[in-house]
Amino acid sequence: MENQYAIEMLNITKRFPGIIANDNITLQLRKGEIHALLGENGAGKSTLMSVLFGLYQPEEGVIKKDGQEVSIRNPNDATALGIGMVHQHFKLVECFTVLDNIIMGVEPTNRLGFLQKKEARRKVLELSQRYGLQVDPDARIEDITVGMQQRTEILKMLYRDNEILIFDEPTAVLTPQEIDELMSIMRSLAAEGKSILFISHKLAEIMAVADRCSVLRKGKYIGTVDTKDTTTAALSAMMVGRDVNFHVAKEPKTPGDVVLQVENMTVASKAHKNNAVKGVSFQVRAGEIVAIAGIDGNGQTELVYGLTGLEPLAEGKVTMLGKDITRASIRERSTGGISHIPEDRHKHGLVLDYTLEDNMVLQRYFEPEFTSHGFLKRKNIRAYAERLIKQYDIRSGQGPATIARSMSGGNQQKAIVAREIDRDPKLLIAVQPTRGLDVGAIEYIHRQIVAERDAGKAVLLVSLELDEVMDVSDRILVMYEGEIVGELNPKETTAEEMGLYMAGAKRKEL
Repeated sequence: MENQYAIEMLNITKRFPGIIANDNITLQLRKGEIHALLGENGAGKSTLMSVLFGLYQPEEGVIKKDGQEVSIRNPNDATALGIGMVHQHFKLVECFTVLDNIIMGVEPTNRLGFLQKKEARRKVLELSQRYGLQVDPDARIEDITVGMQQRTEILKMLYRDNEILIFDEPTAVLTPQEIDELMSIMRSLAAEGKSILFISHKLAEIMAVADRCSVLRKGKYIGTVDTKDTTTAALSAMMVGRDVNFHVAKEPKTPGDVVLQVENMTVASKAHKNNAVKGVSFQVRAGEIVAIAGIDGNGQTELVYGLTGLEPLAEGKVTMLGKDITRASIRERSTGGISHIPEDRHKHGLVLDYTLEDNMVLQRYFEPEFTSHGFLKRKNIRAYAERLIKQYDIRSGQGPATIARSMSGGNQQKAIVAREIDRDPKLLIAVQPTRGLDVGAIEYIHRQIVAERDAGKAVLLVSLELDEVMDVSDRILVMYEGEIVGELNPKETTAEEMGLYMAGAKRKEL
């Protein structure tokens, strides 16, 4: 009988200093199925996939492809076996074009060794048409949205004719519309006989698209279920080991004074000639959570850059607690009471090669608690980091001394949230604060954000997650093509109505 499994990972164990990331895990992927891998942050999902992709060597266990044992020493071995992977943090060369990233390593050349891009471009455009992956082959990676970068990664796999496709949390950075597109792309790939491993902790997506789901918890294999025979509640209990509350409990609250006032703000765009933010005005008051909703790439990023000082304003004025901060430096804004949970945790949230404890005091190391006469007070920094690690349940192999780069994405995110909230800001700007987090951690961070509001802080939440926007905010501003096109009350609106504003189909003058 022909082997029904495309890939079998049998009794895989992978250890790192201070942690068993994968503890005797067995995972079997059938041919032509979409198989979800579910687990909390740090459960060992990405590690297991990195073992399959040849980025890590396991200490124990074997991998079989089509029933034959194989050895995958590096990603080139994986590619030769037809295994492709889209990583949670994309592996793209920023200053190259989309096309160059797709063909990198498998560049088509003629007999004389000259690059033949025309043929490659034809194949890429054909693939992008066939799977509905709209990309501009000549755009540079640094100028395109995350959604587009992801399509580039998927095309990279398809260009190499991979049979086994690994998606590591592919929807963490997408809008609801893009997620629907990705789901149908995954279904059509599976229908063509490709086998897909889909790492996620979004239960609704797993239920919608996966045939089977395997659950990991704290590095151990919990079990595999058919999605048609299970429920989201059952999956979340398998994943977290307890029942999870999906809704944020918050009391009604009357907002106080205006903390942040934005008038006629315009910010230029790096990607195109138009302005990214066009004449936007709004305010955020003490004790309220104002959410900015919208599809990725409609100016939210540049709006936040303008508020936090990462980009200059082309025109307009920003006032914080009555003080004009339009031209203030980043440190002035930071010491003046603004905390920022950034969208890109690697670029703007952490210094990846620093330890966790040093990352926790990035904006405060110069305060008397942490510095004396130009020397860092190491003991105080460590004690501070230990307190936050405990309070926010930040999991890492070596505690405060862990290098940030080696932590799981979700725990990096928790570290940033802990640091920014603990600075006791007057205004918390939270951009995608729960991106890539599991239900247990999302529940915790939402509680923290609501607690900030209840303590009389002003919160500006920028999120692509419709549920998060509806659930956490007190007011919703929708951004479309750089403008605010609607103000909605989450208690009175629906996700569908919000979607119409987000897509530019509806607008009301404010």
